Amino acid sequence: MSHVNSSSIISLDEISWKRNGKKILNNVSWNVRKGEHWALLGLNGSGKTTILQMITGYLWPNGGQVSVLGNLYGKTNIPELRKSIGWVSTSLDDKFQFRPSETALEIVLSGRFASIGLYQEITQQELEKAKDLMLEFNISHVQNQNLTSLSQGEKRKAMIARSLMASPRLLILDEPCNGLDIYSQEELLRSIEKMAAHPDGPTIIYVTHHIEEIVPSITHAMLLKEGNVISQGIKRETLTDSLLEETFRVPITVDWENGRPWVRVKDVSQFTEAGY
Repeated sequence: MSHVNSSSIISLDEISWKRNGKKILNNVSWNVRKGEHWALLGLNGSGKTTILQMITGYLWPNGGQVSVLGNLYGKTNIPELRKSIGWVSTSLDDKFQFRPSETALEIVLSGRFASIGLYQEITQQELEKAKDLMLEFNISHVQNQNLTSLSQGEKRKAMIARSLMASPRLLILDEPCNGLDIYSQEELLRSIEKMAAHPDGPTIIYVTHHIEEIVPSITHAMLLKEGNVISQGIKRETLTDSLLEETFRVPITVDWENGRPWVRVKDVSQFTEAGY
């Protein structure tokens, strides 16, 4: 493997990507360092998913360089590197829908091998780790229940616990609150906040449309619009009224309470008046 800066978690250097002649990413540069947790925000089609696919090596940029965990893509074994990257998304939930009889504990254990289903022998140490993770996410009581009997919030917690079984250095949470009611959402966000605050935990990339999901331990934010970076940096300096309005094309006011941003949409009549 070719190594870059050991404190670098993600480094995107002027990356671009086109699909069917249309630019999806336009000279995006982004640096994530150890000790930082980032929120990645933008409308549908802004380029968020494409960036995630670049980071995990499932897409290759037309231009620019990508390095992850100090390893330069093109000079590293990406399948091996992926073992150090956790990725939780609703697409992963869908894969387990075809295995409805698997228990929550089995789902968490499968993360040790990045497999859909369990095919290897489980050690006592691995079993204890899975149970500890389920305890941390407050889902120990469902460990023997099958997938179909779990609530949406319990499923999402199980998937995050699964992603931590391999002790990843980087954890991507792709819209983890999607489809959750407000109680399940806040319960999940409390678990994420606890995980982000842990000094030995992974670097978190939190992808969302919803600004209010950004918990206090998220330190930085990047705003994307139509494949371009609108702004990036320290959270409070990035999540401002004007920058969020430019990103989401809606007149917005941001209020901060207990370290979290909360958004109010201004008078709807301003959509037309301000040219949104």
